[in-house]
Amino acid sequence: MRIFFQSISYIFHPLFVPLAGTCAYFMVTPKYSPTALQSANILPIFILTVIIPIIAFFILKNIGLVKSVFIPAIEERKYPLYIHIILLLMVVYKVIPNDYTPELHFYFLGLIAAAMTALLLLFLKFKVSMHLMGMGNLFLFLVCLSIHFEINITLAVSLLTLATGLVATSRLYLKAHSRPEIAIGFLIGLLSQLLLVKFWL
Repeated sequence: MRIFFQSISYIFHPLFVPLAGTCAYFMVTPKYSPTALQSANILPIFILTVIIPIIAFFILKNIGLVKSVFIPAIEERKYPLYIHIILLLMVVYKVIPNDYTPELHFYFLGLIAAAMTALLLLFLKFKVSMHLMGMGNLFLFLVCLSIHFEINITLAVSLLTLATGLVATSRLYLKAHSRPEIAIGFLIGLLSQLLLVKFWL
């Protein structure tokens, strides 16, 4: 059972949330998106939010600033979050053309707001579940896309709800977080998207 929940934690790692939201957008949107436009967004986002953070993690691990990919210690979490926020800002200002994909633009702004909130809470000696924060971001973005484009994606939302429950259970089972840390993480993810959704929905 432990192996199963560890696998869930890896599969739904918050590292993949920006890319998952980007792919979900291009799969859901009925607007015409040329392959060139999709590639111009997905590939750089993959490099900036997955490849570079993985390389950065190994560098931080080699110099002793972090010990685990799940970063359990409060002090260790600050460095990856700094890097994460900088890379998300690069995506917003250098990758996503706001006039073509405003939904993605504000999705990433929501991710930045959530990451900055998590960072602020670290200075207050409170860590939130980054896994659930990411799931909250992705969940509300998918729901809002469904409403915005008037598309029935109930199955996708249902599967994401199930996945969110599995991720929460895995973090509790592995004793990575307490229930308040999981609940607040998910709430931050939801609210960071909810506060910005009025600009594009």
